[in-house]
Amino acid sequence: MTDNELIWRIAGGSGDGIDSTSQNFAKALMRSGLHVFTHRHYPSRIRGGHTYVEVRAKDEPVQSRGDGYNFLLALGDSFARNPQEEAYYGKEELKPLYENFDDLREGGVLLYDEGLLDEEDVEEIELEEAAEENGWHVVPMDLRGIAKEHGREIMRNTAGIGATAAILDIDTAEFEQLIEQNMSGDMQEANLNVLHDAYEAAADLDIDHDIEVPDNSHDEEQVILSGSNAISYGALDEGCRFISGYPMTPWTDVFTIMSQHLPEFGGISEQVEDEIAAAALALGASHAGVKAMSGSSGGGFALMSEPLGLAEMTETPIVLVEAMRAGPSTGMPTKPEQADLEHVLYTSQGDSARVVFAPANIRECYTQTRSAFRIAYEYQIPAIVVYDQKIQGELRNLPASHFDEEPNADPGSVLTEEEIQEAAHHPSGKFQRFLHEPEDGSNVSPRSVPGQKDGRYLATGNEHNPSGHISEDPENRIAQMERRLNKLDDIRADLDENAGHQTYYGPEDADHGILVWGSQQDTAFEAVDRLNENGHSVKALGVSDMMPYPVEEVSEWLESVDEALVVEMNATAQFRGLTQKELGKYGEKLSSLLKYNGNPFEPAEIVDGFESSIDGEELAASNMKFVPAAGD
Repeated sequence: MTDNELIWRIAGGSGDGIDSTSQNFAKALMRSGLHVFTHRHYPSRIRGGHTYVEVRAKDEPVQSRGDGYNFLLALGDSFARNPQEEAYYGKEELKPLYENFDDLREGGVLLYDEGLLDEEDVEEIELEEAAEENGWHVVPMDLRGIAKEHGREIMRNTAGIGATAAILDIDTAEFEQLIEQNMSGDMQEANLNVLHDAYEAAADLDIDHDIEVPDNSHDEEQVILSGSNAISYGALDEGCRFISGYPMTPWTDVFTIMSQHLPEFGGISEQVEDEIAAAALALGASHAGVKAMSGSSGGGFALMSEPLGLAEMTETPIVLVEAMRAGPSTGMPTKPEQADLEHVLYTSQGDSARVVFAPANIRECYTQTRSAFRIAYEYQIPAIVVYDQKIQGELRNLPASHFDEEPNADPGSVLTEEEIQEAAHHPSGKFQRFLHEPEDGSNVSPRSVPGQKDGRYLATGNEHNPSGHISEDPENRIAQMERRLNKLDDIRADLDENAGHQTYYGPEDADHGILVWGSQQDTAFEAVDRLNENGHSVKALGVSDMMPYPVEEVSEWLESVDEALVVEMNATAQFRGLTQKELGKYGEKLSSLLKYNGNPFEPAEIVDGFESSIDGEELAASNMKFVPAAGD
């Protein structure tokens, strides 16, 4: 927990506008000069069900969600299930209030809409007792009534923003500007009136709290965006002009954003009947010479295994996105988990030749998506970007200059027609697309695309000879298989020289380490800061290259520490297992901190996990699992 920060949580039901309201709140704080980070929690329902979003705001860059929060705006769930189902689901309209009690900090403010949550129900959940025990400042306001005075009760969100601004002494100018930008006519006027009326009503209450909203200003223009935005913009800047897909949470965001923007660049988006067709269609587009991508989540990605294997065998470049969520099967579709790592690494037939990147934040979503396209099209190999619902839904602010990189429409290792005339051909006239030993000494055979003169060859999912004809000759099989797999060594050397996808954090000479991957990286980094402040000697390494694995880099880092805690959101320690498989040792140094309850780590939980592992004590929190090093 840190001081001089606001962590504001808005809670209600799906369909109550919680997400859009939180986005505007975060955007207004960013425009006022603060750094922001959001965390989104929502159920697998179209309407109804407890949902909340946290907005963390500080006067310095924010890496992670915080520990709990200090201000709750509880709107209640206006789309609750039929009361007859309370035996199964409880009183849903009240869940945005009482299900958030555990995380509200001592001395926090709890503002709730008494227009929806009546007094008798609130008494049942013992709010008064909880408030007294924790020193909360409880503020009941008829936000629904204020909204209805100006037309529609849906505007109680705006009333909640106005009341929040008054209680925290935040200027409403940025909120007013957003309303003016996003609305017009009577709706604009009504929302402005609701904002002002709620502000005035809350200002008269004089709540004596100690939450301080910091002051700050930005040195350069900022933008606020999600990991889905960043992946999409990276793909567009790298020349992707085709996407095909089928909606599935949380992959749908990338598919939607790409579909919205591709027409501006002369590109094409296709929604098809299932994920097999989606991956196959993108593969066909790439075969024809277009930079293409597809993607899905969990079960949908499983259906892509056959087209993925075809891409590996035909050496057709493609970028796939896999947005992890809690499984197995349908699991918890809207909750984050990092349990698809082995699924992504090994899904397909036979020995896999693919590249897998796991970006850890919005910056890396952009840069590593660009890397995925570059590697895929230079080395004629499928590349996968794997992330999770946490990154998909969270918003952060970044300098706009981060996206000022030059676009790249280069199709990669495609020959020109002039070069094809000089390339190897079979006596029958077919272009030798799959040479055992390419003339340039690499493992990448020259590539043509349909329509190029003298570039004809066969593309088949069977093993094949250099011209693409089916071949089961043992020597040909060995030559083709080794050449395809050897690309991974070439790619590892390329990445080591150019990309630097791994992220180092903390003092170089630290005694202990935290090893982390994907979306939990920056939370672990904040935990490292706190641990060092507490007198420990800790550093961290965030790994993004899952395949080919950065063996030398991780080995060197592990050699420098006495022991390392591997932090990940799954129940079977998949990243730790991958690390031990690739390195072949260090099992006695690696212990695991695992969390798989549908919520990402908070920094304090990683601090607790590390200190417990060092002291040999049980975890203070029951929502995590510690697995000791091999032999302990």
